[in-house]
Amino acid sequence: MIKQSLLSIAVASSLMLTGCQTTSQTKQSEVVDQPIQSVVATPVDFGGESITLEQAMAHPDWISRKPENAFWAANSNTVIFEQKQVGNELRDTFMVTTSSSPQKVMLEQLHSVGAQDAIYSRDGRYQAYTFKGNVFVKQIASGDLKQITHSSQTEYDLQFLNSGELAYRVDNTFYRVDLASGLTHEIAKLHLSEAPKGLQEPSTYIAKEQHKLIEFVALQHKNKADKQAREEALKAENTTIADNHFYLGKGKQLIEASLSPAGDKLIAVISDPRSWRDEGDIMPNYVSQDGHIESVPARRKVADAKSHASTVIFIDITSGQQTELSYDTLPGYDEDVLAAVKKENAEREGKTYQSKAAPRDINLMPPWGLDPVQWNSAGDEVALMLEAWDNKDRWIATIDFDKQQFVSQHRLHDDAWVNYAHNDFGWFNNANTLYYLSEQSGYSHIYTKPIDGKATQLTDGKFVVSDLTLAKNDAHIYFKANVKHPGIYEIYRVNTRTGEREQLTDLNGMTDYNLSPDESKLLLTHSTIMMPEELYVTDVQPNAVAKRVTHTISEAFSNKKLIAPKIVAVPSSHGEAPIYSKVYYPADYVAGETGKKRKAIIFNHGAGYTQDAHMGWSYYFREFMFHSLLASEGYVVMDMDYRASKGYGRDWRTAIYRHMGKPEIEDLVDGVNWMVDNTNVDREAVGTYGGSYGGFMTFMALFTQPDVFKAGAAIRPVTDWAYYNHGYTSNILNHPDVDPIAYERSSPIYFAQGLKNELLINAPMLDDNVFFQDVVRLVQRLIELEKTGFETAIYPVEPHGFRQPSSWLDEYRRIYKLFKENL
Repeated sequence: MIKQSLLSIAVASSLMLTGCQTTSQTKQSEVVDQPIQSVVATPVDFGGESITLEQAMAHPDWISRKPENAFWAANSNTVIFEQKQVGNELRDTFMVTTSSSPQKVMLEQLHSVGAQDAIYSRDGRYQAYTFKGNVFVKQIASGDLKQITHSSQTEYDLQFLNSGELAYRVDNTFYRVDLASGLTHEIAKLHLSEAPKGLQEPSTYIAKEQHKLIEFVALQHKNKADKQAREEALKAENTTIADNHFYLGKGKQLIEASLSPAGDKLIAVISDPRSWRDEGDIMPNYVSQDGHIESVPARRKVADAKSHASTVIFIDITSGQQTELSYDTLPGYDEDVLAAVKKENAEREGKTYQSKAAPRDINLMPPWGLDPVQWNSAGDEVALMLEAWDNKDRWIATIDFDKQQFVSQHRLHDDAWVNYAHNDFGWFNNANTLYYLSEQSGYSHIYTKPIDGKATQLTDGKFVVSDLTLAKNDAHIYFKANVKHPGIYEIYRVNTRTGEREQLTDLNGMTDYNLSPDESKLLLTHSTIMMPEELYVTDVQPNAVAKRVTHTISEAFSNKKLIAPKIVAVPSSHGEAPIYSKVYYPADYVAGETGKKRKAIIFNHGAGYTQDAHMGWSYYFREFMFHSLLASEGYVVMDMDYRASKGYGRDWRTAIYRHMGKPEIEDLVDGVNWMVDNTNVDREAVGTYGGSYGGFMTFMALFTQPDVFKAGAAIRPVTDWAYYNHGYTSNILNHPDVDPIAYERSSPIYFAQGLKNELLINAPMLDDNVFFQDVVRLVQRLIELEKTGFETAIYPVEPHGFRQPSSWLDEYRRIYKLFKENL
């Protein structure tokens, strides 16, 4: 990549007017290397009506009631999707094919269309799924549908067993049903209690004397013993009685339970009871249904989180034996991985830290869209994905059932933290070979590994792989990746034997996929930088034409005159990789213009680890229209994928380790310098704003770089990371008890004395993600520092993500006013 270059995206006007129809028509962009001084042409507009702030913040129904939760029907020809109703939050279900228009599914037929998480028998004859907690099985060739259960219980975790039976779970009990006879068998019942002790013989002196002296007591004891013996004999001699009870311990929480496809083994994972809201704070709701102040339970803070471990139990259903497995065979299970951090913090306190080995707390990887326990097809091998509580290690481990111990197949260690994403893994269908994603090369890539062999890397390059689907014959793994540009995601497949990669789509936007049950087609959810998601269908072969099957974008939106942002590679002063950014050029901008300087605003996306400088429809669609409005009034607006953003590999992701708010603000300063040098921006007229993590960044920008940013709006912002949640924060900053240095240099409240310019703080009061308390504490800090020029707007009924258009409008009117008056 040439550092001194500008990557611009030229959007075809025909695409704006008609939307994507075929692969050739969907080629929305052209990536062009140009000298940094050469600025791209004015963006192509479409429509004739100017956007207003009121329209931009209105309920998004006016833009598009886009297709949601789309999946393939069992016949591999029909697509099922949901669409929001006008004026409420209810969804209708539709079915569509490439040769028909969407047809609404009536309520009485909803049970018949299948489900997004439907499963298929290995021979491809049957589909199974649940509808409203009941089990249905469809014969794919004939379409015949059979209801297996009809109860008020919730059946889930369906799987076809190797016997041909269908297994499912109700609460903590596993069942299997013979599809021919309909007979249901209980496989195993898990109890979160100690095993019953049965009849106890008298053991104390008084008890023994009681049984010896009182005939009635002795007779009762004999009768109970006889009854117990009879019950045991009955169970042993009569096969119609189910008696597969397993006791996992009193006061435990069942984290995961996974049944082998052979139906003879089970993995159970337990821990001490804990939840997101255990020992948490309360959140007062001042606008409740009954008019009283409602006390709403909220999550714990990271500072209150305690280290914990899970216990993995192997259950042999046939023999009735259960064994707790030790983690001591995992490499690094007892390493002091935070020794350097502890040493630095101890030295600050004038103390000495002595490193020592000790078992670490290890848990099952949380199921972020994946199943952390995976059985092979025969059911005689199982793999678990485990993680250390300190976030520095991830293991994929199998179990040696004879030795009853873990065997490490892959250890991913990261001195910063292991990503919560890019953890797909599983078994080949026809071999004892694992496939998995790993960031060990610096980017998420696919690896394969026989359980007794060495790993092979199948994909390689400076791009990110995600969303794996293994072909039934193990010949290919399908995936999504940004190979040709960090902001363009296409669908690919790789040959598992040769490593040859094929590109299956060429739509030049954001594209997700579902492989059809017969593996002949792809269902695509595709969007462009100017158009929301629509559904497409294409054949599984390179250069196939993608046919659009939904048209949900409104005429009202198509008629709006909006400015298309350019994707720009802003040179970084802190590394070789550029900072990819969206730039909204003013509607009247002329390349190379001089004279009156422009005002500029940098938008900071939320989440930290997300990506917004891509070629698809943005999660921040309201902000997109707001930025277009500002550009139409002469502003230059920049939306940066600063360091820590998603889509750029491990090093970009972990650049903020132990120091949030410094690398990102350095990138924003580079963005300001680029706009000054290339878009005629006045260095004295730059503002910034953003929500959540973007609100945190706004604080850090105004507090640490007050000479660069003249005004800022912080929305639902983090002010002190010790008050945020454990799952996110401890990855980046470790735990406050271990690494207070990281929290102090990363939290805006410690830098509030740096405020010199105008600051708007917008805070929802029902925010159970970033607590309203964050804003309250910072405001008090600013008051005590005797700061002026800041104001706070509160939103009494709003959570972290606003729901009411009136709240959105009020918020953005204030932001608009802030920039108009102060830049």
